[in-house]
Amino acid sequence: MCRQHNDFVAGPHPLIKRLRAIAKAANMDLEFVREGANHEVWTIGDERLVIPRHREINEHTAKGIIKKAEEVTTDGDE
Repeated sequence: MCRQHNDFVAGPHPLIKRLRAIAKAANMDLEFVREGANHEVWTIGDERLVIPRHREINEHTAKGIIKKAEEVTTDGDE
């Protein structure tokens, strides 16, 4: 049996959901900039975040992206 497109989970990747929550908590926006061949570019404020476009993202990579987003959203609070 051939897989249909609707067999796959639709909607934003959990990492994107997490980044939106981080940005929202800092009263900032997570904005989509562009798609590359294997990644997407998003911004929070002036900071660019490069997100791999894979079903599963390496945990180490995801933690690094989240850390960068948290640093961007808390820079003025320290």
